[in-house]
Amino acid sequence: MARSSRRRPKTRRRAEPRRRTARSAKRAPVERASAETLLLGVARDISMRAAALERTADVDTIVAALLSAYAPDAPLAHALREDWLRGRDDKTARLALAWAREQVRLALCEVLQRTRALRPPRTGADPETLAWLWLAACEALAHESASAASDRAHALVTFLHTT
Repeated sequence: MARSSRRRPKTRRRAEPRRRTARSAKRAPVERASAETLLLGVARDISMRAAALERTADVDTIVAALLSAYAPDAPLAHALREDWLRGRDDKTARLALAWAREQVRLALCEVLQRTRALRPPRTGADPETLAWLWLAACEALAHESASAASDRAHALVTFLHTT
């Protein structure tokens, strides 16, 4: 059995097209709204509610809206904590956050001024100062535990009805 001296030509195998494997789609990180954006939304909401204020009972709905916005597990509370930490070294971010907070305070002042038009004030406190206290109470509420938040909310409502 003699082998032939002739070699077989190498056949090229056709390359099979590479099958594309399903790559796991990288999701873009979910962009959360910044605290500035959320605060400006709260200020807008309060201003609209203040414009429609017709009786003192309407203040309770404004308080309820604020309490849900500043609840410890609400997006605003998370954004405030994150933006505060992120913006410690960023002067522009701190100024933007301060400006948005001031818009909320001005909206609260508007509510208090309209409330005074509906009923005479019990105290001689300035609406600007009361609005500042109201905002401080809301911001403190964002740092409370969920179990204590309802007690603090009740105290805030009582305070607002006595002023």
